[in-house]
Amino acid sequence: MATIGLVLLAAAMVGVSALAFMLALTVWHVRRPGLVPSEWPGISILKPLCGADDDLAANIASFATLPYGGDYELILGVRSPEDPAWPVAEEAVRRWPHRMRLVRQEREVGLNPKVNQLIGMARAARHDLLVISDSNIRVPDAYLADIAAHLCRPGVSCVTHPVAGAGQRTLGAFLDNVHLAATVATGMVAADRVARKPLVVGKSMALWRQDLKLLGGFESVANVLAEDHALGNRIRRELRGRVAVSSLPVWNIAVEKSVGHFFRRYLRWSVIHRTAISFPTYLAESLLNPIPLAVIGFALRPTAGAATTLAVCAVLKPTLDAVAFSRLRRELFSWRAFGVVWVKDLLLFVTWVHGLFARTVVWRGNRLRVHSGSRLVPLAAPARSGERDVTGFSEKLPALHGPAAALMSDLRA
Repeated sequence: MATIGLVLLAAAMVGVSALAFMLALTVWHVRRPGLVPSEWPGISILKPLCGADDDLAANIASFATLPYGGDYELILGVRSPEDPAWPVAEEAVRRWPHRMRLVRQEREVGLNPKVNQLIGMARAARHDLLVISDSNIRVPDAYLADIAAHLCRPGVSCVTHPVAGAGQRTLGAFLDNVHLAATVATGMVAADRVARKPLVVGKSMALWRQDLKLLGGFESVANVLAEDHALGNRIRRELRGRVAVSSLPVWNIAVEKSVGHFFRRYLRWSVIHRTAISFPTYLAESLLNPIPLAVIGFALRPTAGAATTLAVCAVLKPTLDAVAFSRLRRELFSWRAFGVVWVKDLLLFVTWVHGLFARTVVWRGNRLRVHSGSRLVPLAAPARSGERDVTGFSEKLPALHGPAAALMSDLRA
């Protein structure tokens, strides 16, 4: 056990060093200004909507007056008029009829509901440069110009953006926003700069219609849960195109999310991520969460050196996260971000362990099994109304009592 503890403590220090390197790369990357295009192609922004996201009306409105030297449109996709997002989208179209259109989903081609919406939206789009932007995203003013500049460069077939978070008023929203900046955004930059394998994140991605057509359209990923990751890989592998990671971060708006919402989201995401990447890569990513590794290492090898390692990780990891959170939001260092990291990392370690074993998710009322490549297969038993997307996790836990039971109750709330 002492040997295992020593290995975990060493891994924790390696992880802290890797995080510091990733942060340095990211700070350098986002300091560069956005590109300016030599031509201004027309752009269709596809924004699939589902439910009433935090500040949804303001998120949509922020796209109405983006400065751009060419023509652009915003297509709002909604599954049906019963969706709470429908009246918000209708109001946006009334306010900006020259800029926005509402497209109702025509049919369900596959098991991925977002892709089902994108198929109809792409058909309705007037322009050949397609930008996919999630409903909870806001962007800097230079966003469209930078996309056009990248995609007009030879060999570039896709553009994606580092994702940070903003707008939090609750602890759950704060956890999510810090994690996006400190791990997701820095991971995107490092994967591009070091491994030369950029990660495409569907919260903001852009590509040409003809390239999408060569890949078989959105229909080709209708049964893939991580459709953004799959499209990015196929662009590089099949089209030999380059994926550019912009220097301009975009902001995920999370305002009133609960801790339970954060936990359940990353339980599902762990299954998506584990099936989308190789097992060794998934194991290696545990290094990016060094505090739990150091805690377990200290428990197995409680020496003075182990205590020092734990203390270093417990201070440096929150510091790195807080710096990433602040720099990607272009604001001063946030001590509040420092204070939430221990909670965030504990919960994310649990979700990471969950991803090692679980292969089932419940998403928008559908119980789905996720196979290699995040391919979706429906299960025979339909999901019960209101069922949480923690399938495959709770049944693996032993019976909990006392404070532990209370914690799990709060997370599921």
